[in-house]
Amino acid sequence: MLEAIKELIEKAPKLIHNRDELSSFKRELSKKYKISSLANVVIIKEYKRLLSLNKIKSNLNLELLLRKRSIRTLSGVAPVAVLTKSYPCPGSCAYCPRQKDVPVSYLSNEPAVMRAIRCDYHPYTQVSSRLRALEDNGHHPEKIEIIVIGGTWSYLPTNYKYWYILNCFKAANEYLINGDLKKSPYKQNLKLSELKRLLLIEQKKNENSSYRIIGLTLETRPDYINKKELEEMRILGCTRVEIGVQAIDDNILKLNKRGHGIKEVAIATALLKQYGFKITYHLMPALPGSTPKKDLSMFKQLFSDERFQPDQIKFYPTVVTAGSLLYKWYKQGKYKPYSNKVLQNLIAQCKAIVPEYVRIIRLIRDIPAESIIAGNKITNLRQIMQQRGVTCSCIRCRESKEDAINKYKINVISYSASGGTEYFISADSLDHKILYAFCRLRLDKNSLIAPAIIRELHVYGELMPVGGGIKIQHRGLGKELMMRAEQIVKKEKINKMAVISGVGVRGYYRKFGYKLKNTYMIKKIEL
Repeated sequence: MLEAIKELIEKAPKLIHNRDELSSFKRELSKKYKISSLANVVIIKEYKRLLSLNKIKSNLNLELLLRKRSIRTLSGVAPVAVLTKSYPCPGSCAYCPRQKDVPVSYLSNEPAVMRAIRCDYHPYTQVSSRLRALEDNGHHPEKIEIIVIGGTWSYLPTNYKYWYILNCFKAANEYLINGDLKKSPYKQNLKLSELKRLLLIEQKKNENSSYRIIGLTLETRPDYINKKELEEMRILGCTRVEIGVQAIDDNILKLNKRGHGIKEVAIATALLKQYGFKITYHLMPALPGSTPKKDLSMFKQLFSDERFQPDQIKFYPTVVTAGSLLYKWYKQGKYKPYSNKVLQNLIAQCKAIVPEYVRIIRLIRDIPAESIIAGNKITNLRQIMQQRGVTCSCIRCRESKEDAINKYKINVISYSASGGTEYFISADSLDHKILYAFCRLRLDKNSLIAPAIIRELHVYGELMPVGGGIKIQHRGLGKELMMRAEQIVKKEKINKMAVISGVGVRGYYRKFGYKLKNTYMIKKIEL
């Protein structure tokens, strides 16, 4: 088998240019060497071994073709989802399933939950094993966004939260040292003061680690957002917060026993933006009490009402699962989900009006079909939308993936949001169909950090290791967008600007004169 793999690697530059040619050549080699089909993961392992021994030259095209689910890192960052263990939930939402030893609203057979269970919900093991899985499948996860899921983060014990994030950073810092995935995490019985001290040490290490956490996402409820909570999130290194909004209608929220109203959503959104966080809304079309017409009206309001204006959206169409109050309502005939046709038409209408400064992250929740009693079971909803010719200007649909950067133009969109002004500064192709990079700048005299704050800077394209090769990333687009943001700030006669920087990317902003202060990168702007 090794001879077959070696032949494939050596002949790839001349014979293999796409996945069809790769599959065809693999079949030829299997027949020639009388072996079973060559798995990509095995080829990748041998390719890396030979590369480390300097016996072959790197072949980036072959690496991309061998990569499983290459879309995972084509946004420039490797997402690593980790799950907290089961704790009591402050809510009693009608649609949430409840299973023993599984966080509320999650099911034991969901892929992310199954991975967490195998790791006994330990953050260190989850991060390490996920990095290994990404590398085994041909990815380069040197730039990591940790996404912590498992319900209401803000309701967890304080010691557990610090211990959890501490071990996420330690896992990233030690990944190369402990490539065999042997655990060397911090113990959970440490005092809070010691956990805080160790967290600062691991974060400092991560600024120069081979595997850097450049973003940390936490999910919580709108009614648990307050200044104290957000300040703690910043100490932990959080840069993005996902909140369960579900619907912006008090009657629908009350009927579904959500426990908060749209007032709490608006207050949470404003506070998050004043601290510079990126904001993701979870939305649930087809909730009891709603209609397709009402769902569409609420979606339009998200972008016409300055109290909301989320940066990202996750659609989680309502489904009926065992163990929920909604299941009882369904059995009693009190609830009927939308048909596939109605749901798809609704999503198509929503996608058609989404602003170009918003990213639709997901269209469905990753719940196995066998666990869905009623509701949408179609897993490739995004592909179906594309096949239907549904047009969308959201960030995900326009972001550059494997496209080589060509001529581009810097565009600026401004809009009002939560008492401030947002500027979406983007580098787009001349026809505006491809997004290469963007920056979110917020001007807000009520900001709790600085009157000007960069909430996000992102350059798209294939993930490149820190100091690695050059494709779209590292072409100076980030610097150009930062300069444009500073020009806007100068014009408004603002002399201080902050960046809500991920821990692993602080060094990047230091190059532009920013200094770390109270978890933010701060710079004085000369007027």
